[in-house]
Amino acid sequence: MTLREGIGTSQINQYTKNNMVLLSKITCGSDLKGSILKAVDLIGGFGKVIEKGDEVLLKPNYNSADPPPASTDPAFLNTLIELLYEQGASKVIVGESSMQTLSTKNVMEHTGTVDKLQQTKAETIFFDDGRWKKVNVGGEFLKSVSLAEASLQPRKLVYCCCMKTHFRADFSLSLKLAFGFTKGSERLRFHLSHLKEKLVDLNLVVHPSLIIMDGRKCFITGGPFHGDVREPNVILAAGDRVAMDVESIKVISGFQGSKLTENPWSYPQIQRAVRLGLGVKSEQEYTVLTG
Repeated sequence: MTLREGIGTSQINQYTKNNMVLLSKITCGSDLKGSILKAVDLIGGFGKVIEKGDEVLLKPNYNSADPPPASTDPAFLNTLIELLYEQGASKVIVGESSMQTLSTKNVMEHTGTVDKLQQTKAETIFFDDGRWKKVNVGGEFLKSVSLAEASLQPRKLVYCCCMKTHFRADFSLSLKLAFGFTKGSERLRFHLSHLKEKLVDLNLVVHPSLIIMDGRKCFITGGPFHGDVREPNVILAAGDRVAMDVESIKVISGFQGSKLTENPWSYPQIQRAVRLGLGVKSEQEYTVLTG
């Protein structure tokens, strides 16, 4: 299949074995770097997608300056950057845009992320300071969208996700992370109708090679800014957005009082992602590796 113009270099999930999609879910220990590395090693390692000399676009979640799990933990992000360079990346670019009423630079400064990133070799791009390009999506609910021009370069795409519920979209996990690539002035129309379906259609032009979920903390209600916080203390890794979101929903729904109480496969984001072929279609198509 020919890729539409978009973000990321491949739709092919490299993290499979014997025709089964692999997903890891590990308990995070005191060694954060070792825990992230273990989660990725369980499914086959960074080397499955990161080759020596690769440029990597690393997408965190800084929709606002609220503390984790509303936004990415700067220490987690820095540790992931360090690991990507150790795996042979020639350049790691952290790219993000916050909600349309906020300056991404200000948000990331307020969270301490900008200062933390100065301790790394990574380049930081605030998409709202740059240019945008209209891209054909071809979805039923989303025909086209303006994406950050800086994100459209041919680079490997790695996700650094937060685990949280969302008051409008049910949850904000890996499928919704693509929203941060879109032009702020166009985001209102996402919310006017069929928000969940449009968010998933957007994934037709965004192709992460590796998804890492920081589930050390999660929202079980509210979100994306504030909510009831619990501490599952897990890290998940996969190359499949559907499997990742289903397993993250299970973690969130395991806490008493969680707003996510339904079968994960019943939520509109998951059902549409399955229909579009964005990942696994059932739990029989993936295996969870624990540690």
